[in-house]
Amino acid sequence: MIIAAAEPHDVTKLLAFREEAATWLRGLGSDQWSRPYPADKLLATIEAGTVFMLRDGHTTAGTVTLTASAEAGLWTTDELTEPSMFVNKLTVAREYAGQDLGGRLLDWAGDRAHRAGAQWLRLDAWTTNEGLQRYYLAHGFSHVRTVREGGAVNGGPRVSGWLAQREARPADHGFADRAPAPKRLRFAA
Repeated sequence: MIIAAAEPHDVTKLLAFREEAATWLRGLGSDQWSRPYPADKLLATIEAGTVFMLRDGHTTAGTVTLTASAEAGLWTTDELTEPSMFVNKLTVAREYAGQDLGGRLLDWAGDRAHRAGAQWLRLDAWTTNEGLQRYYLAHGFSHVRTVREGGAVNGGPRVSGWLAQREARPADHGFADRAPAPKRLRFAA
């Protein structure tokens, strides 16, 4: 399998991918990703070079967004001084479920973060999705805290505020990495 940067023409596939994941999550009783994601915001992240596609031939097997920018209101000022990269929108196609591709994508993200100079690979997960939280814990993340207030709509409840991190480190993820080399992070010490 090959991992590479997403391209603008991937927007339609990524939106369908997200809907597939949302449908599966609804079947598990979760409201995660129940609201449609704006195509223009997705295109902006693709154009910023932060969205990556895992391809198995002509089939998209998974995707992950990896950025040096934290969502506002989640991490403390002190935490934001630590070199970190943030995982978002990790998704694996249902036909590839059970192969730990998500775990391997996390390893790839941690390796890429390490090569960029990050100390931490961080994420925020759906606050009510305990199964997802257990998944991240099983993949070496440590729970930092849960932020429940300060959501995007009028500062109300936050739906994705379960924060976790693990060390950014080299990893043998097993993918052919065709993504451009990561840019080195710039952090004030």
